[in-house]
Amino acid sequence: MRNRYLDLLRAVATVRVVVYHSTGWAALTIVFPAMSVMFALAGSMMAASLDRYGPFAVERRLHRLLPSLWVLAAIAVPAMLAVGMAWDWQVLLWAFPIVDPPAEGFWLQGLAAMWYLRDFLWFVLLSPLLLPLFRRFPLTTISFPYVALAVITFAGMNPPVIVRDLALYGGAWLLGFAHHDGMLARAVTPSPSARRVRSAGFIARYRWWLVGVLGATGAVWALTHPGPRGLDLNDIPLANALWSAAFILVALGFAPQVAPRRILTVLNARALTIYLWHVPLIIAVVRLAEATGLPVQGWVGIVWRLAVVTAGLAIVVLAVGWVEDIAAGRRPALIPGRTRRIAPVSPAPAGAGELTPQRARTTSG
Repeated sequence: MRNRYLDLLRAVATVRVVVYHSTGWAALTIVFPAMSVMFALAGSMMAASLDRYGPFAVERRLHRLLPSLWVLAAIAVPAMLAVGMAWDWQVLLWAFPIVDPPAEGFWLQGLAAMWYLRDFLWFVLLSPLLLPLFRRFPLTTISFPYVALAVITFAGMNPPVIVRDLALYGGAWLLGFAHHDGMLARAVTPSPSARRVRSAGFIARYRWWLVGVLGATGAVWALTHPGPRGLDLNDIPLANALWSAAFILVALGFAPQVAPRRILTVLNARALTIYLWHVPLIIAVVRLAEATGLPVQGWVGIVWRLAVVTAGLAIVVLAVGWVEDIAAGRRPALIPGRTRRIAPVSPAPAGAGELTPQRARTTSG
């Protein structure tokens, strides 16, 4: 049965990302650390897929992730080649971006959020190795990304961006594993592994202490080490990871009943399309405003830009969002979640019951 609460979290995270990139409001990174929440939800789903399909879960997850990217690449790559981007083998990375593929011109900014798919691919590929390790050493495995990020931060290291991001968001992905295994719930479900029972009990028993320590440490670090945009957590990786861990422990520690809503269905079924296309639309709208003298900043600028970006996303979702249905093995639909009408069945005429063997022979012709 589908977890509508997780759908709600994913929908809020999707909307928050669009609003943040449209407005630049740093407070949104504190109020709802959307990227870490998205990685945690994806980690939970990946663990469920691995339990159900084994290693084939990797292929299934890639099959759902990549087609929407290929649609965007089919437009962006020819456009970049047309304006002078050199053709070489790295262009093929747009088919499977385990490292950043080349981009130029408008698309250099428009595809700035592609890092999420790059990191997502790495987490998916590593999950068949991470999940057994997590289940054998839960607390150690969860702690490792945070310790690695602290070492990177305190030592002033500048590792490859993929290594940094695996440390930054790896804890969230592993907390998704913990959520799937019931380790974040207040009532711990018995597990075949005594180590997992002890770890789950530790997290459940000290969950609010962990929330307090992680949240307070993240807040202190952010306040004492502000980034170029102040308290925007995207500029303060260690604070981002710690604050997000506290948020995830709270958000995924509950399982309230959420009534099904059409808007939740649409946002979840089209989350990847919205994510991939919202930044190009934002960049295009800002450039339009600058060229025509329309306001960009202030409430007037923010309101009209958000309205135009929302309308543009609606058009894109209608135009190419159905690719997500095909990737997921669903029947393509312009708007997901539409209730299918069932034709009324006319009452059978009197005496038209089931055919008896005699009547069957008579009517079989």
